[in-house]
Amino acid sequence: MSALRESLGFLTSRLRQVGIFVALILIVILFQVLTDGILLQPQNVTNLVVQNSYILILAIGMVMVIIAGHIDLSVGSIAGFIGAVAGVMIVHWGWAWWLAIPACLLVGALVGAWQGYWIAYVGIPAFIVTLAGMLIFRGLTLITLKNQQITPFPSELRALGGGFLPDLTGGTSVLEWLTVILGVGGTAAILFQALKERRVRRKFNLENEPMAWFAVKNGFIAVLMLIITFLLASYRGTPIVLIVLAVLVILYSALMNNSIFGRHTYAIGGNLHAAELSGIKTKKVTFRLFVNMGVLAALAGLVFTARLNSAQPAGGTGFELDSIAAAFIGGAAVQGGIGTVAGAMIGGLIMGVLNNGMSILGLGTDYQQLIKGLVLLLAVGFDIFNKNRTGSGGGSSAGRRFKWKTTPPATEASTPAKSEPVAVDAK
Repeated sequence: MSALRESLGFLTSRLRQVGIFVALILIVILFQVLTDGILLQPQNVTNLVVQNSYILILAIGMVMVIIAGHIDLSVGSIAGFIGAVAGVMIVHWGWAWWLAIPACLLVGALVGAWQGYWIAYVGIPAFIVTLAGMLIFRGLTLITLKNQQITPFPSELRALGGGFLPDLTGGTSVLEWLTVILGVGGTAAILFQALKERRVRRKFNLENEPMAWFAVKNGFIAVLMLIITFLLASYRGTPIVLIVLAVLVILYSALMNNSIFGRHTYAIGGNLHAAELSGIKTKKVTFRLFVNMGVLAALAGLVFTARLNSAQPAGGTGFELDSIAAAFIGGAAVQGGIGTVAGAMIGGLIMGVLNNGMSILGLGTDYQQLIKGLVLLLAVGFDIFNKNRTGSGGGSSAGRRFKWKTTPPATEASTPAKSEPVAVDAK
């Protein structure tokens, strides 16, 4: 009973993080039922990954920008602009794909540096700078393409957006074994890392999860990973873009959790003035955040263009809204200072499942926009509610009832002594 009470207290204190997991599960179950099982068919799961890969890439950079207390409205236009640049380089100029990809990423870095300079060193709010950037780079996209699409692209570049890892069995097996090996290995690595982090936190007497919740959470993650592995292996295997996305998630999660740059980013979003007084070079950190956002927007533009096999004047339209929604639904705080890369991925998956499920059901874009808007509003409203709840002095009734104790009880040595009355000579 004490283990249950401890787990419930922990879940109450972590309501924001747990809520997005529960929301994803419920949405998947709902659309699995409404679509008569089509949602989780192997081919549709593969399409779900490929179709939302560029939004997930953008969400990684967007959540970092939001954590620092900024916003970027230009990422969709930058993605479309980079797609146009790739089309000109490869199709019109005849550049090799392996040369055009780093060149496009460099252009994205320069675009991010341009916007980061105005935000970090001139002091113009990010909302204004990136709103201007959204218009500027949308216009540059139309100028570059001359309002016409550019196609086709070489097969090597198209593989980035819609290709798969090679089948080791040559298509003779029911399951694609390279995907099985990667999935099982990835699951084992995640469980090993979770156990390692738990041992480290226990060694240094840091706040830790209750054992019951730790076992349930990681067991669920392992089962989910193996189910996704089976579904992918049952169709055509592992999409190349999924490998790219997995590498990005690992790298950026480590960057935000274990590096000085990540800690500085959280500090800036938590309290900019305090960060400046503590010696953090806030302007340099902000500048680098937008350079990074430009690179990720360029990569998303390349993936999108490769998937469509076409650079289009309208490419990237609306990407900024989906990536911002993914970050906020995934638990990023509106005021900054709070958010994770993993949470942004879950938020992106929620948006992807909504888009995919409603498309299967045949709902028009009008209803799709309505529902996605309501989901975003509820996510931000829940964030505000949770912040007010935890900051109201004692939390909710459930939190008070299942209080999770993370510090030892005070000892006699640590208990302040009662003040004794002091005699004063009257004169």
